[in-house]
Amino acid sequence: MVALLIVAGAVCFWGFKSGDSRSFQIAKNLDIFNSIVKELDMFYVDTIDPNKTIREGIDAMLYSLDPYTEYYPEDDQSELEQMLKNSYGGIGSVITWNPKLKRSMISEPYENMPAADVGLKAGDILMEIDGKDLAGKNNQEVSEMLRGQVGTSFKLKVQRPGTEKPLDFDIVRRSIQLPFIPYYTVLDNNIGYINLSTFSGNPSKEFKQAFLDLKKRGMTSLVIDLRNNGGGLLDESIEIANFFLPRGKTLVTTKGKIKQASNTYKTLREPLDLEIPLAVLVNGGTASSSEILAGSLQDLDRAVIIGNRTFGKGLVQTTRPLPYGGTMKLTTSKYYIPSGRCVQAIDYKHRNEDGSVGRIPDSLTTVFHTAAGREVRDGGGVTPDIAVKQEKLPNILFYLVNDNLIFNYATDYCLKHPTIPSAEKFEITDADYADFKAMVKKADFKYDQQTEKMLKNLKEMAEFEGYLTDASKEFEALEKKLSHNLDRDLDHFSKDIKGMIAVEIIKRYYFQRGSIIQQLKDDDDLKEAVKILTAPEKYKEMLSAPAVTSMSLQQRKEAAPVFLSTATRANEHVYDEIV
Repeated sequence: MVALLIVAGAVCFWGFKSGDSRSFQIAKNLDIFNSIVKELDMFYVDTIDPNKTIREGIDAMLYSLDPYTEYYPEDDQSELEQMLKNSYGGIGSVITWNPKLKRSMISEPYENMPAADVGLKAGDILMEIDGKDLAGKNNQEVSEMLRGQVGTSFKLKVQRPGTEKPLDFDIVRRSIQLPFIPYYTVLDNNIGYINLSTFSGNPSKEFKQAFLDLKKRGMTSLVIDLRNNGGGLLDESIEIANFFLPRGKTLVTTKGKIKQASNTYKTLREPLDLEIPLAVLVNGGTASSSEILAGSLQDLDRAVIIGNRTFGKGLVQTTRPLPYGGTMKLTTSKYYIPSGRCVQAIDYKHRNEDGSVGRIPDSLTTVFHTAAGREVRDGGGVTPDIAVKQEKLPNILFYLVNDNLIFNYATDYCLKHPTIPSAEKFEITDADYADFKAMVKKADFKYDQQTEKMLKNLKEMAEFEGYLTDASKEFEALEKKLSHNLDRDLDHFSKDIKGMIAVEIIKRYYFQRGSIIQQLKDDDDLKEAVKILTAPEKYKEMLSAPAVTSMSLQQRKEAAPVFLSTATRANEHVYDEIV
């Protein structure tokens, strides 16, 4: 096979006359690449794995362009299908890695899915699949074994906390489609709320049904929650925008290298409601198609955008078939929303000398205008009309989550409580929290305190530079105030920790919708949305008066998303797999 590739490359190479030809350069480098593979295969001291070696080369090449251009070989087509259709063959659960047991475990079964239907619970340790011991297998390997052809069955053995003997389950894989709208309801003041989780698949159909249901229940204004919605299909975002915008409005224009990549997308249907007041919640996890919806509604002065600046993905990807059953997803164009702006935040073409990339500085962005004349900017996501300060969660919470202490407490809690009050009424009592603190202390919990580390480094530098003697009293005072005190930190940050515990417990009983209900109980973004939707004159003024200027550059910076902060890390399951 390698020899054939070499010959083909050589023929192509000598078919060109000019070394300046672009086609010549491509053929030349393909010939070089083929020759390198041949030499490695024949002479390298160890036998190479051609699939692995070449795949790593392909991945490195594509990543040098942007993180969205990817190669999917035949064996990975299910992963691509899940991305595009939001569905796959599996059991419908999140699994996570237990570092102490060195095994995967059930983390979050989804409602009405095979895992939940057969009785699997969060905390169940995965022992065997069809008699094969899972010891030593990582999360990805276990995930691949749990997924499979729809309709196929397997036997799963788990060890449940609180039980002596392992439990056996017969599970039939189904087509797993994650919920497009995990939760919607009517809040106080007849304010509707719809949580839209993705634009993959066909969410517009469910969104329409939810909207019409809320209208029947007396909704007079609507909050659309796009936070942490990473996007999906462009057509779906246009379809949902069309529910609130007149027919014939240009929402998106794409511009690419070739004619097929340049298109104009307009609303094609009659709207559902042109008058209902809208507020859209966004954050740093709002990306791609979510930004099209939020940005279009902002540019056409149809909704008030609330929260934190969005991710800033203004690139469009399409798929191209490759030989041997492979597919390449590649960036073919940029998109521009009604004001004419592109929200792309990172210029991947112009990299730093070390190969790194950074966000486009606010000072280099360009002013555009909404239909009513309000100023908006390109080059950095969608900046909200009302910026809400993002509260940073305490460092201790990250370590409590990372060490599975909150997860383990929730597991023990569920063993002792067969039922709990409704998600709306449930709360962590002082007695519950006292039990949690006792468990943390018993576990000999240790965590890094960044202030202590920084103070230690500062002290060492002060000693090196000869300032320590004169500043010794000040250092001693700081050391006393910043000393590690677990009891104090557990009490001082009890509100945040209780909230995380409540989310983990509630979703054991009421699944994803329960966790959303819990998080909405004290949601600053939602509070701002309620304020503006219950103040009609203020709402109208914000959307229609050109006198209302856009944020200053400083305000824009403050509204920017925070990436990989303690606040976001505490909610992330770094090693989780959906199966």
